[in-house]
Amino acid sequence: MTTPSRDSIPPLTVAALYRFTRFDDPAALQAPLEGVCRANGVRGTLLLAGEGINGTIAGTEPAIAAVLDHIRALPGCAALDVKFSTAASMPFHRMKVRLKREIVTMGQPGIDPNRSVGTYVEPQDWNALIADPDTIVIDTRNDYEVAVGTFDRAIDPKTASFRDFPAWFRAERDRLLGEGRLQEGKAPKVAMFCTGGIRCEKSTAFLKQEGVDEVFHLKGGILKYLETVPEDESLWRGECFVFDQRVTVAHGLAQGSYGLCHACRRPVSDADMASPLYEEGVSCPACHDERSDEQRAAYRERQRQETLAATRGMAHVGAVLEKENG
Repeated sequence: MTTPSRDSIPPLTVAALYRFTRFDDPAALQAPLEGVCRANGVRGTLLLAGEGINGTIAGTEPAIAAVLDHIRALPGCAALDVKFSTAASMPFHRMKVRLKREIVTMGQPGIDPNRSVGTYVEPQDWNALIADPDTIVIDTRNDYEVAVGTFDRAIDPKTASFRDFPAWFRAERDRLLGEGRLQEGKAPKVAMFCTGGIRCEKSTAFLKQEGVDEVFHLKGGILKYLETVPEDESLWRGECFVFDQRVTVAHGLAQGSYGLCHACRRPVSDADMASPLYEEGVSCPACHDERSDEQRAAYRERQRQETLAATRGMAHVGAVLEKENG
């Protein structure tokens, strides 16, 4: 039997998806959804909550299609938002369908993107909006994501978690909206963006609840922008962190140049890997001082087990820290 070459194997489909909708009993949806994923060999993470569904999954094209058909049949999910990309190898270790209080954690009661949300801006119209000096551009992602890449003129809130965004905005509101950017009598324009669009659904709803009327967000997020806007017309600088083993993607959603620190799940550059604080699977310059000697010893043992499994041609699935997706 002839073994197919790597080049002849079609790439896997990666689907980043979300939908804000009302699930009266999300727990009842968990097992059937996980069953469909496992039956089709799909891996990744899907989150279910009373407010909807969010996650990223990977598999063959027909397998992903089967799972998406199942999700679209759930209450209110016919118009499911999905961004597709490809991966040369499986970017996830396992399949998880988890129950959460929120599908993206902001921790603000009363925020409902189905009731009030910012104005969507198509990727092809985004450049004109954020190039306007009277537009305040805010990156709603976390600090380690912004460090990899962002848009021209974007403000970095330097948040460690999306849950920190409301407090940051309230603390900075007067400075942000009162810097003389806007003409007298003209309502402020705030443009926000995130990886796939889901965090902006909540952040724009939050700003509207805070009394900011002219709020806009990038439809489909950075991923849709990088997919559709030509690189020579782009205002994006750097790469975009994604929540799987690809680590980052660039224009055209090509795999980026960063590695991943498996201790803290942050992206690491070639320069980071050259640092004396970097040890594969154990630490990187960003997390070395955040971990104890005991924690690093545990990571070192996990890395040893992974290396041993790899030499035997096996996959070792260790503990994985969760990060926000979207």
